This record gives sequence, structure tokens and C-alpha cells, in this order.
Amino acid sequence: MERFAFGRIGKMPVTEVTGADIYEVLAPIWHVKPPTARTLRRRMRAVLEWAVAMELRPDNPCDRVGRVLGPQNDVVRHMKALPHREVAAALEKVRASDSLPVVKLAFEFLVLTAARWGEVRWAVWPEMDHRESVWTVPAKRMKANRKHRVPLCGRALEILDEARRLNDESSIVFARGHGRELAEKQVRQMLERLGIAAVPHGFRSSFRDWAAEETDHPREVVEAALAHIVKNKVEAAYMRSDLFERRRRLMDEWAEYLAR
Repeated sequence: MERFAFGRIGKMPVTEVTGADIYEVLAPIWHVKPPTARTLRRRMRAVLEWAVAMELRPDNPCDRVGRVLGPQNDVVRHMKALPHREVAAALEKVRASDSLPVVKLAFEFLVLTAARWGEVRWAVWPEMDHRESVWTVPAKRMKANRKHRVPLCGRALEILDEARRLNDESSIVFARGHGRELAEKQVRQMLERLGIAAVPHGFRSSFRDWAAEETDHPREVVEAALAHIVKNKVEAAYMRSDLFERRRRLMDEWAEYLAR
């Protein structure tokens, strides 16, 4: 209330607060800070509801302003991503940089697997099956809360070998000093320092655009590679397979594209 509301309505009598005033308070943060905006609206509403109960005003303007502000999910905030044709150059730039070797390896692994940064950051050796070329991410670390198998291309396996040589005593695959996981912002900060206009999550978008524009792989294979949930209930009922072998071909083609 002090941070967002009092500057506009803090000294106003409750009888004079209008819907326009409530809108002016909420609009700057409605889509930028949704949880904060909802909490602020509830607390302003509680004050004005007291005023209604005390017959100081006939209505509560907080009840009407929602229709003007609109649904909070109607603004899509895209992650910064590179066009897929620029990803290989970004990989080369990272490899040639003076960044920590383990950070460079983690970034390349992230790109090759089209995984989320949290999945890569917390990856541990028992999840890696080098012989079968599979990385199995447990359900507890997946956004969909469902186990996900990731096919590993040849270069991804080489990265694992290099990571093992860097720190063979840690259970964490991409470990920094004392066997700790990489920091949340470590890859993002490296990309910013190198002038690469993307965030870690954006490389999933690059992969998806490449698959749509440069390949004939079906949409469901690409979505499965990204570990997305099929939202259509009828379609999901028939999706008994994780399309693993078809995803393996897709990921191998992605690695070949980046190598070219």
C-alpha cells in the first residue's frame, strides 16, 4: 500500500476514491507484477468495503476496475531468443571466450538438448546413461511433473566426458568449486557479457523455430522434445508414446545443423 497506492490515494477521503483512481494505481503493475497487483487490489478493496459498510459510500470501485484492466494473462512476454541461423555462431563465440569451462559446457549442452536451464543446472550423473545415450530427468525437476527422457547426440556425450574430467568427484554434472551446482544467473550473465542477445530459455524457441522452418518433423514430435504437455484431451488420450526414437532423429539433425 505504501509503495504503490498511498502516493495516489493515501490522503484522499474514501468518499472521493473513484474507479479511475484505482485503475491508475493498478495499471502500472497489473501485467508486470501480477501477484503484487492482485494483493494490492484485495487490500484496497477491503478498505473501501469498510467504507461501504459504514455507509460512507454506496459502492466499491475495486469491483468494476477488473474489466478495464483486463485478464492478467493477455500479455505474452517473450523470452529473448536468437534466430536459429545465429545459434551456431553464438556457440562458437562462447567456446572461444574466457568464460569458465564448465559454464561453456553447460550452455552447449543446454542448446543441444533444448532443455530448460533448471533441468541442466541440477543434472546429476545417475541420470546419464552413456551407453544408451539417454538423459532421464526425474519428474520432480520437470515443469510438467513427469519423467522426461532426452536423447543425447554424439556431441552431447562428448560434453559429458569433458564435464567428468573437469570434476569427477561431484555428483552434479556441471559443477563449480566444491561440487556445487552452477548459479542461477551464471549462463545468463555470460551471454550478456559476450553480447549475445538471448536468455538461456530462448534457445528452446530457436530450436522450435528451426524444427518448424527447416524440417518435416511432426508438431507432436517437436512438442515432445520440448517436454510440453498436450493440452487437447482427445489428442493426449492417444499419445501413449513419448516418441523417443523419432525425437532422437530430430535432436541428431539439430546437432548436425549447428555443426554445419
